[in-house]
Amino acid sequence: MKLLVPVTRERRIALGVAFFVGFVALWFLLTWSGAVPRHFLASPWQTLQSGWDLFATQGFVYDVGMTIWRVVGGFVLAALIGVPLGIAMGAYKPIEAFFEPFVSFARYLPASAFIPLLILWVGIGEAQKLTVIFIGCFFQLTLMVTMIVSGTRRDLVEAAYTLGCSDRGVVRRVLLPGAAPEIAEALRQVLGLGWTYIIVAELIGASSGIGHMITDSQALMATDHIIAGIVVIGLVGLTSDLLFKKANQRLFAWSFLR
Repeated sequence: MKLLVPVTRERRIALGVAFFVGFVALWFLLTWSGAVPRHFLASPWQTLQSGWDLFATQGFVYDVGMTIWRVVGGFVLAALIGVPLGIAMGAYKPIEAFFEPFVSFARYLPASAFIPLLILWVGIGEAQKLTVIFIGCFFQLTLMVTMIVSGTRRDLVEAAYTLGCSDRGVVRRVLLPGAAPEIAEALRQVLGLGWTYIIVAELIGASSGIGHMITDSQALMATDHIIAGIVVIGLVGLTSDLLFKKANQRLFAWSFLR
């Protein structure tokens, strides 16, 4: 097996499926053998049954819908502000010098630490949950976009100025077209990051959502429901990631040919 040699699409799929099969087999053996008590770790079959029951009889579809709304809502708000700010910071160094120290500082602050303050400021409703996702996504996205735009080839910028482009023209005709595929990829990555904050966002004051169900199940020691909720988050997040990736490939097909 040589380093950095790409594998075929079929082999990649086979290897990915093989890992999941091995993981589930190990999980089954741990629960079937009694190595881990079932009230601490539900079996795969029990988890599957619980997941079906959640959707069929307990209205879990609504909880999933609310969770998707919160993740997408917080992410879109972060993108609407973070992408333009990141472009401005990458294009204009004085703006970067003004904002970058604070943004770099803030990205290390855990979004969960803001929950007590957010409850005081905006209550325990949807605004609090959207803001947690926003905080978790915004600062990372802003810095990523800044670095992408800053990495534009200097010779292309100089050529544009030589041909008579204004600052706005350089941004519109050089910086944005060159950075757009990488910005789209950054958005895809940050959306995945947003899914990691949803349980924290739904811990307090939520009456719906996957996180709410997981919190209630913890009090009942219902590990089958907890695992089912975690799996659903993973599946929905993976689906959104694949859809985002397909959209990027369609919008920027030329960038995937390099």
